[in-house]
Amino acid sequence: MPELPEVEALKDFLTENLVGHEIVRALPVAISVLKTYDPPLTAVEGREVVAVHRHGKFLDLETDGGPHFVTHLARAGWLHWKDRLPDGPPRPGKGPLALRVALETGAGFDLTEAGTQKRLAVYVVADPQEVPGIARLGPDPLAEDFDEASFAALLKDERRQLKGALRDQTLIAGVGNAYSDEILHAARMSPFKLAASLTPEETETLYRALRSTLTDAVERSRGVAAGRLKSEKKSGLRVHGRTGQPCPVCGDTILEVSFSDSSLQYCPTCQTGGRTLADRRMSRLLK
Repeated sequence: MPELPEVEALKDFLTENLVGHEIVRALPVAISVLKTYDPPLTAVEGREVVAVHRHGKFLDLETDGGPHFVTHLARAGWLHWKDRLPDGPPRPGKGPLALRVALETGAGFDLTEAGTQKRLAVYVVADPQEVPGIARLGPDPLAEDFDEASFAALLKDERRQLKGALRDQTLIAGVGNAYSDEILHAARMSPFKLAASLTPEETETLYRALRSTLTDAVERSRGVAAGRLKSEKKSGLRVHGRTGQPCPVCGDTILEVSFSDSSLQYCPTCQTGGRTLADRRMSRLLK
């Protein structure tokens, strides 16, 4: 799933390539991708893109005097930029293509989604706050006013484990499964540690890990073409998705905890005092 750093990089890429250009066609291929119908998708046609914004993991294309085109790429969605789109309208079918946006220059982008769980979403709204997911977002962790005191206030009465708290978009916007693993590894904290149990010193450590991990990832992604952002993300991850590999800090073997629809990775030496965390899925299978 694209998270804050990749969506921020896409925002910068689209700012450079979209702003100042007119959308001449917005063509849905999978109707399920459209989550709003008034105004219609065609309301963005004939309008110039004047700005591109990021709200958590949402991308927001603002048009001149018109609606906002907002998209959330979900787990398996992606944006593919094309300097020259194919001639003719896209054909509906069983492929990954969900929606195409064409500019007056002949360039544009495709939104695609792999797999069978179709969660890619497009909204056309007068105000981004009309999108329920945006309206519920917590603070952006890279905002200038998101200081350590703000972070501590969020965690003060948070009874969940750190892994779940960091991923909750209503608590902090933009962090997902991959970067929550990376942040906790950088902070040397167990993903199962309760958020409310952190000491002031631990809260400071986690805050610094949150900011530095995301800032470094944004800097790595800056200037990278849209088509290469996925591989750039993967190459920069230290523990997430690296089960069985050596920890780059201590050399211990990275372990995994599996859930019904996701998994987390961690280093026992760096994060749990050498203890192996219970794999919930395997525990059920062995009963």
